[in-house]
Amino acid sequence: MGIMSDMWKRLIVCGVLAMGAVGVVRAGGAPGVAVPATQKAVPGSLEFDAVSALNRSDYSAALPLLEKLQTQNTDESKKGVIAEQIRVCKAQIASAATQPAAGSASGLPGDVQVAVSAESRKKHAAPKPGEVRELEIKELGNFEYDADKGGNIPADVKALSGMKIKLRGFMIPMDQTESITQFALVPSLFACCYGQPPQVQHTIVCATPKGKSVSYYPDEISVEGTLKVSEKRDEGFIISVFEMDVNSVKPAVK
Repeated sequence: MGIMSDMWKRLIVCGVLAMGAVGVVRAGGAPGVAVPATQKAVPGSLEFDAVSALNRSDYSAALPLLEKLQTQNTDESKKGVIAEQIRVCKAQIASAATQPAAGSASGLPGDVQVAVSAESRKKHAAPKPGEVRELEIKELGNFEYDADKGGNIPADVKALSGMKIKLRGFMIPMDQTESITQFALVPSLFACCYGQPPQVQHTIVCATPKGKSVSYYPDEISVEGTLKVSEKRDEGFIISVFEMDVNSVKPAVK
């Protein structure tokens, strides 16, 4: 995707670390517990076999391995990622059982099918005074974007800059894993965990107000704030097109 500046690499690394952290979003930014999971799975181990099954999309084989791993696990730092993997397996198995039509979404958080071509994408309506617009991240970034050259953000997307917006997604800390003041909001943590970072137009760089912070939360969250639309570069690489000045971070309503 062409976005491999030091900052983007740090984002990917932080995402892997965040998947091994646990914590809660607390009023006033009180820090939670955050312990990075840095140990790699050993070939032949239960964890290795489970991850291998996931990597080949064999969810029926991965699920019992993960459930067994969950019962044996004593490392608090890994509970969040194992729970997320189990949830994904169950969702994929259920989706396969219902045989959804080709091109439909799997039912996973953030997994929405959105037209992105210039001919078929749905243009965003202009912001209204006092409006707080609620969107999926992929609905917001519903356009094909040249992450190498940039310069092709649609005019209707640029017009959203400055509006109040509410998005659901998953948190990837960018500065630290407790007392977090900057994080990326992405449609799914599962892909990030396996080294597949989201497209730049599907990553929202969020900043808390000065003097405020939040703790890492492993599940889906709802974030509200003021959107900024602008290409940001680091050492010549495009690292973001969406930023948000956050005023609310809450666990998403199930």
